[in-house]
Amino acid sequence: MIKAKNITFEYIRRDENGNVLEIETALDKVNVTIKKGEFVAILGHNGSGKSTFAKHVNAIFSPGEGEMYVDDINTHDLDRLFEIRQRAGMVFQNPDNQIISSVVEEDVAFGPENLGVPTEEIKNRVDDALGYVNMEHRRLDNPSKLSGGQKQRVAIAGVLAMEPKCIVLDEPTAMLDPKGREDVIKTIKWLNENKGITILLITHNMEETVSADRIIVMDKGRVVLSGAPREVYSNVGKLKSIGLDVPFATRMANELADAGIPVERTVLDNEELVNTLDKLILSMGISKDKVNSRFEKPKEVKPYVSPTINEIDGKSSIILDHVQYVYGKGTIYEKKAVVDANLTITKGEFIGVVGHTGSGKSTLIQMLNGLLKPTSGAIYFNGQDISEEGYSLKFLRSKVGMSFQYPEHQLFANTVVEDVAFGPKNLGWDNLKVDSNTFKAIKAVGLSDECYDMSPLEMSGGQKRRVCLAGVLAMEPDYIILDEPTAGLDPKGRDDILELIDSIHKERGITVILVSHSMDDVARYADRLIVVNDGVIEYNDVPKRVFQNVDKLKSMGLDVPNVSDFMSRLAKLGYKTNPYILDVNEAVDCIKKWFI
Repeated sequence: MIKAKNITFEYIRRDENGNVLEIETALDKVNVTIKKGEFVAILGHNGSGKSTFAKHVNAIFSPGEGEMYVDDINTHDLDRLFEIRQRAGMVFQNPDNQIISSVVEEDVAFGPENLGVPTEEIKNRVDDALGYVNMEHRRLDNPSKLSGGQKQRVAIAGVLAMEPKCIVLDEPTAMLDPKGREDVIKTIKWLNENKGITILLITHNMEETVSADRIIVMDKGRVVLSGAPREVYSNVGKLKSIGLDVPFATRMANELADAGIPVERTVLDNEELVNTLDKLILSMGISKDKVNSRFEKPKEVKPYVSPTINEIDGKSSIILDHVQYVYGKGTIYEKKAVVDANLTITKGEFIGVVGHTGSGKSTLIQMLNGLLKPTSGAIYFNGQDISEEGYSLKFLRSKVGMSFQYPEHQLFANTVVEDVAFGPKNLGWDNLKVDSNTFKAIKAVGLSDECYDMSPLEMSGGQKRRVCLAGVLAMEPDYIILDEPTAGLDPKGRDDILELIDSIHKERGITVILVSHSMDDVARYADRLIVVNDGVIEYNDVPKRVFQNVDKLKSMGLDVPNVSDFMSRLAKLGYKTNPYILDVNEAVDCIKKWFI
């Protein structure tokens, strides 16, 4: 189906006069063959060449050297580009970049219309494609009213309507909540197993790859590993050395094996690991009663208690008092995005905010620095109502900074220095303070001196996020709101950004409000967790207490940290476990006692 023969591709950066400034080799003599009907996942750190390879499959790029064949068509043959793109459809990371119509069924019909398919045949294809992705009931909806997962399924349907033999998906779940991610992956698997469509999935989520037929790992433009998931994930050290990771269950199995428990190291998912442990205990003649007799009841975790007015008197704080926000009030599109929210946020906290797509969490955080004003209720910053006439929103936004989900939408200047300096300049500070804060902020986020004069738009995803964060830090905020700061990053890039945020929080005493779809990330860093569901704050508590509610959170379209899911599965098999465990090492220590 797909054959890459010794392909090489280079990115060339030129100045305004056309002179070559830099040549980057993105693909270096790559040889890959993908058979018809295979499900292949491609892994690699940001900049490894995996997305560049994907764009060669769809003939968006053509090899500088070597040959790429799609269904026996050479992608150098420019006269057959439509044929290639009909055979190999492409689904991108952000569905908003792929959806062009104001009606779902019209958007799905766009591709076959451009292929010259007869009208009656188009109708049949649209019906079938929407059926395959379970979106028939939303065919007359405006895509802008859909959730992220629903939009991505519409994007997939638009590709399916062109009847491709292969679908290339470039990080299709990076921006989705857990339920949306699960739905998209289920759709992909179904299409592969039931329609025989060849799937090429590019992802940074290791759990999404465990059911693939094969995994290809790329590094520095070359294929460094290739094989079945168990084979690839047996190379834990190699994967970590190139900025990648392994599925949680594989990591947990390796930790248990290192602790002397004889479990298979290449376990791929939690269900398999739990069943493996259960059978191991049985085979060793250890009864559940004996295991449970060794259980030590954990200390009760105290709930979060919101401070009283007297406790925060004179201290920096953001207070939401019966806040509501309604979109399209008085129209047929009226929607209550935030309902009767009462919150107190004080300086120095690290708060996680989670919720399914459309839950209202983004609306909630945008009210904290005045980007949106409450429909009713009041928000107080340091005791002042931010909606009062004459209140300085410029001052508020200097103290409550925000970094958005898509850094490329926030960056605009010619150089990093100009971009970071923009905020301080708008605050009216003198040049000396602007320059001092700019360079301190750039240094604080770990960017090198060589980055000063670089265009932020030409930087990697991780670097862009650092520039955005520097731009916020340069204004000396007391609070930083970060909306999905790690979306689209590889595991090492994700960990680097989160460690940076945590160090800034601890060293400067800045309040961090982290919005994330990753339960593992918020469990690891947040002191408090706010869960938003359909506009309502369902939980406002410490993570250890929130993540006990496994079934409730999953019913909201959310998930729990992998370790919580693992321990919950053991509990359902009758083993007494500590429901407060959120750390892998604690889980290993708990299970080790069973085998003493």
